Amino acid sequence: MAGKGQRSEVPVGAGASSSRAASIGSAASIGSAASIGSAAPPAEGGLEPAARRGRAGPAARLRLHQRLLALQELQELLKEFVTMCSLNCCSFRALFLLLFCRSMQIPEAEGKSEILPPTIQKIIKGYNKYLRPFFDNGPVSVGMSMDIASIDTISEINMDYTATIFLRQRWTDERLCFDGNKSLSLDGRLVEMLWVPDTFIVDSKKSFLHDVTVENRLIRIYPNGTVLYAIRITTTVSCSMDLTKYPMDKQTCTLQLESWGYNINDVMFYWTRGNDSVRGLDTLQLAQYTVEDHFTSVSEAVYETGRYPKLVFHFELKRNILYFILETYVPSILLVVLSWVSFWISQSSVPARICIGVTTVLTMTTLMMGARTSLPNANCFIKAIDVYLGICFSFIFGALLEYAVTHFCTLHQLSSKELPKIIDDDDDEEEKNAVLAAVTNSCSAPDNTNKTDSNENKQSSSDRKRERSQHRVCNSAMSVMKRLFCIFDCFHVKNPYHIDNYARFSFPLSFIIINVLYWVYYLYF
Repeated sequence: MAGKGQRSEVPVGAGASSSRAASIGSAASIGSAASIGSAAPPAEGGLEPAARRGRAGPAARLRLHQRLLALQELQELLKEFVTMCSLNCCSFRALFLLLFCRSMQIPEAEGKSEILPPTIQKIIKGYNKYLRPFFDNGPVSVGMSMDIASIDTISEINMDYTATIFLRQRWTDERLCFDGNKSLSLDGRLVEMLWVPDTFIVDSKKSFLHDVTVENRLIRIYPNGTVLYAIRITTTVSCSMDLTKYPMDKQTCTLQLESWGYNINDVMFYWTRGNDSVRGLDTLQLAQYTVEDHFTSVSEAVYETGRYPKLVFHFELKRNILYFILETYVPSILLVVLSWVSFWISQSSVPARICIGVTTVLTMTTLMMGARTSLPNANCFIKAIDVYLGICFSFIFGALLEYAVTHFCTLHQLSSKELPKIIDDDDDEEEKNAVLAAVTNSCSAPDNTNKTDSNENKQSSSDRKRERSQHRVCNSAMSVMKRLFCIFDCFHVKNPYHIDNYARFSFPLSFIIINVLYWVYYLYF
């Protein structure tokens, strides 16, 4: 049993480690004391850092406080690191990521406090964007106005138009009132934090919001809580068209705005300036149309789910006919006139007249097919341009048939002259009289028979009636034969060359009359 003066043996390694720990601790304490004692004196005429920090603003003091808190957390993490020296490599990586995330939280906290100015923070605080304004005090009134930037295309095939518009909506939200006399223009991305009307375009086929260089949205808040929300959109809207008078037609298209989910008990729509709420159409230049009139109206849309507010903008488009006159009508008229040239060509020039007729027919067919390429293939529309092209085609085809008839009559006359002339014009008259005499004899034959029978037997009253009826039949047959001979004489062409003479003035005259009737009807009725 060792006594009090007996020396106890201590392991070499333990003593070494203890001595090294003591030396490190003493060195650390000496170093810290030295660092504290050797603090740099303040510059001449200056203040100490603590004094300068005391005079700094509240934002600087807040940042300093946040940094101190971060340093305290870092010290705690270092203590945990010392106690976890036995962790594997994955734990060290996780610890490093934890330290990195904690260090990144400092500027994030600073940024959140500086995103919104105090006025906006006060407005947004406690604001619920999912509840409409005046939730318990009746519907909210939303005023609409538009600027038509452009009408890009108007398609008769798809029956729609594409337009770029600036849509502005105004409403009052009492939750956004603030002190001051100036409005606040906010970034368009802050609209996600506010309540906005669920307005949509009823007949839109496709629409998109412009986003170059940022989303083209504007939010402006006035001190009394009025909110102005403006967006720039391009939309393709359907438009029902009546093409029966094409290309002398007028089309009335609409742009309808409705609320998707809020009925008339929640939201009311109105035009801010009546018919002047839509601007831009007066100075708009379109390729094939002229804007004649436009106006606005307010109505309601009735569905199974309720009655919803609706605003309608009407505008009337008149087609410019000059383009179609130069492209379709003038070529058609020229082709018809060209077909009349064959009337002045000799009938013996068969290739020339046939070539003119066939060429004009084929050209007119091609023109008719080209005029229909830009129009819908609908059987319900008999368009004015189709009627005119059909008239022109009929005249061209009639000119070709005229030469066919003339040529046939000429050949028939030549063949009759080559035959031996047995019967002249007088013989023709005698032949006609012979035919009539034969018919008369056939009709009188029963009469003679009846007379011989009357000498032998007495006729009854019924036989006499029968005779009278037979006489009437024979007389009617003779009159019909005479009329047929007269008709044949009328159609008999003594000189086939006179057909061209008749066609030279009958075709142009009838074409002019039909043109006058056509243009008067489609322009004024």
